[in-house]
Amino acid sequence: MIQVVRQGGDFARNFVQKFRSRSEAAGKKVDATVSEILSNVKQNGDAAVRDYTLKFDGSIPESTEVSLQEMKQLVKSCDPEFLSALQKAADNIKDFHARQKQQSWMEPRADGVLMGQRIRGLDRVGIYVPGGTAAYPSSVLMNAIPAKIAGVKELIMVTPPGKGGKPNPNIMAAALTAGVDRVFLVGGAQAVAALAYGTETIPKVDKIVGPGNIYVATAKRQLYGTVDIDMIAGPSEILIIADETAKPAYLAADLMSQAEHDRMASAVLLTTSETIADETITELYQQIKSLSRKEIIENSLDNFGAVILCKNLNEAVEFANEIAPEHLELCVKNPVEYIGKIDNAGSVFLGNYSPEPLGDYYAGPNHVLPTSGTARFFSPLSVDSFIKKSSFIYYTKDALAPVCNDIMKLAETEGLTAHANSIKVRKQDGISH
Repeated sequence: MIQVVRQGGDFARNFVQKFRSRSEAAGKKVDATVSEILSNVKQNGDAAVRDYTLKFDGSIPESTEVSLQEMKQLVKSCDPEFLSALQKAADNIKDFHARQKQQSWMEPRADGVLMGQRIRGLDRVGIYVPGGTAAYPSSVLMNAIPAKIAGVKELIMVTPPGKGGKPNPNIMAAALTAGVDRVFLVGGAQAVAALAYGTETIPKVDKIVGPGNIYVATAKRQLYGTVDIDMIAGPSEILIIADETAKPAYLAADLMSQAEHDRMASAVLLTTSETIADETITELYQQIKSLSRKEIIENSLDNFGAVILCKNLNEAVEFANEIAPEHLELCVKNPVEYIGKIDNAGSVFLGNYSPEPLGDYYAGPNHVLPTSGTARFFSPLSVDSFIKKSSFIYYTKDALAPVCNDIMKLAETEGLTAHANSIKVRKQDGISH
């Protein structure tokens, strides 16, 4: 089910290459299909969206937009314990992300110069939420709450209709909890196109966030530039660093918690202990028997899983930084001392009692994370993802005078004489120093 190897040699290089290749661009057929959908929706608006909804989802909802009254009615059918847990998770997410909020600033100088930066939320953001069997209320919270904290004026959510053209009640509960403003029952690449271009009923947005299948991801990629997007998410992944103090039962459970996402997910254990490696594999075989997504987990572990024996923890950390995983668990004796050594990871979980699902659902940090090695240069979704910044400059006549020659010299060196002339006409108008 999963291979055990020693770090070093060709395996490490080959594994990193294989790991990152999981997120290669969609094939030409998917690209062409998505391109056609985007073009059709851009030209024909709601009519095209309805046609694709009927084609791909099998039915058209009576009303594309879900009213606030209908959302509240649907929530009544939700499990009260789920609603309670959802609210507690939302509170934790709000508390964490509130600390990320930046403030505009302005700095006056003694010479009369005034400079600063204005920060505000985007006007309108679209959130894509998968439906059907892949309905994730937690993703609604993780995408919507930071946007609200950032000051986004309007949140538009799109989600595929369920059976009979009805919305998923749990998704509606999350939307109400997170403060989503409007909800439309439409999914797939056509929903992404509707958000990007706007239709007769679905408003045009400035940014699109949220997970989806290969067609949704491809649509977001093709529309980047028309709108902003969060990221092109690849298959999920977890990497665990463990020493002899780790608990094999926990390690096996956490590896499978990500392997169950899909067959392309990756689960890797780096350990300094052969005993821990062997006992973890025994636990994998034992625990998987009772899991509902057993076949998916087995496929994931067969193709993209590994237990890698390292000489020491420093070697394990070095290899982890090379892989740059989405989720990284440090199941070691003193996990806090390694925080400063983990440079490339989406989210880090410290110790035996901070499992990855704690971050997925409840603790507060965002679970929308860079994948496939992109944690080398990308960051998790945050309040910063939903803001825009403008700088401003104010110089008085006396403040501009002493810098005229410098500006003109820089402009003339670059061959931009009109730039230089913009300063020159002011200098000739009586500015002197």
